Amino acid sequence: MKIHEYQAKELLSKFNIPTLNRAVAFSAEEAGELTFNNFQSKGVPVVVVKAQVHAGGRGKGIIYDVANDEPMMNGPKELRGVNIISGDNISHQTYEISKKMLGNKLVTIQTGQSGTIVNRLLIEEGCRIAKEYYLGITLDRLTGKNVVMASTEGGVEIEKVAAETPEKILKEWISPSTGFQSFQARRLAFGLGLSGDAYKNFIAFVPKLIKAYDELDASLMEINPLVLTVENEIIALDAKITFDDNALYRHPAFLELRDIAEESPLEVEASKYDLNYIKLDGNVGCMVNGAGLAMATMDMIQYAGGNPANFLDVGGGANVDRIANAFRIMMSDSDVKAVLVNIFGGIVRCDKVADGIVKALSMVKVNLPVIVRLDGTNAIEGKATLMNSGLDFKVAMTFNEAANLVTKVLKRK
Repeated sequence: MKIHEYQAKELLSKFNIPTLNRAVAFSAEEAGELTFNNFQSKGVPVVVVKAQVHAGGRGKGIIYDVANDEPMMNGPKELRGVNIISGDNISHQTYEISKKMLGNKLVTIQTGQSGTIVNRLLIEEGCRIAKEYYLGITLDRLTGKNVVMASTEGGVEIEKVAAETPEKILKEWISPSTGFQSFQARRLAFGLGLSGDAYKNFIAFVPKLIKAYDELDASLMEINPLVLTVENEIIALDAKITFDDNALYRHPAFLELRDIAEESPLEVEASKYDLNYIKLDGNVGCMVNGAGLAMATMDMIQYAGGNPANFLDVGGGANVDRIANAFRIMMSDSDVKAVLVNIFGGIVRCDKVADGIVKALSMVKVNLPVIVRLDGTNAIEGKATLMNSGLDFKVAMTFNEAANLVTKVLKRK
């Protein structure tokens, strides 16, 4: 589960991680009032207004008018997702900027042209930046250890750094038995070229972030940029936290931080039925049991000339209700032109799945080609059920046959 930047900073502050003074606003009037009360009246000369969305690249992203899809302007320049405000009467400037941002669409490198609607803003005190860095923690699945990553290339997409200049990413793995050691923090600090007070502040910052990562049950924690100010302070200028969904039962209060407006409506609907669903940009809906088979199925669809429209794992309990809800969600996606059901009968028997598919399609209207491939326990009985159902299935015996049927139905479309 993802949360907004301002929510992440509130949590990090509880671990004494340095952040800037800030306030969140949901209307332009509130933004102007908060800026006056919290900053302008206290002599703060600069504030930064940030769109709060679950997407990176906000600083380079552009705000578009939802009415005509034209870029919103900030004077002679296009209005961005992050705007620095200084000069006279910063509260009124914030109000005017907020009116243009709230309710309109932010398009970034991560959102694509469809963008995402801005519903809330973070107003934050400005600071004097000497240097920007990257600092992040996540699980390295190859080693089975958490890894701390740092880079001098802060403020840019870390994926781009990893692809183009991987040598600029420093890594320290955390031993489950001994934990993160002080020499590892020093090694990162030296690798970033820090010295003096900046060095001391950095090696104090990293253990606090690791403690927050562990105690909050995060799966990803990123500070990008982590900034060094001209006063040699180390500050989390941005913050991104993704929680491990499997640990949310230990933190019931975190559910209140969820913003479903930032999630795909289909993914929100799928979560109601405990379906593992991720919306993709393709044209072939796929229903599979097991994450590994789902990944292989999506590869197969790609090789067949299509593009997967979703990742959908119905899990081991592929009963009538789950299958019906899975079909209902896929049919709600206008991009889907065909459906591939690929089930391996292990925990769940294929004949039971076939019964579930037949009953589900009597409950849900499906007006697209449906290709079904069953293998494993009672696969022969399951295929017989499908072929004798009187419904318009295309039953595949093998992976290759399923791929060929996908190709054929897509060509007809």
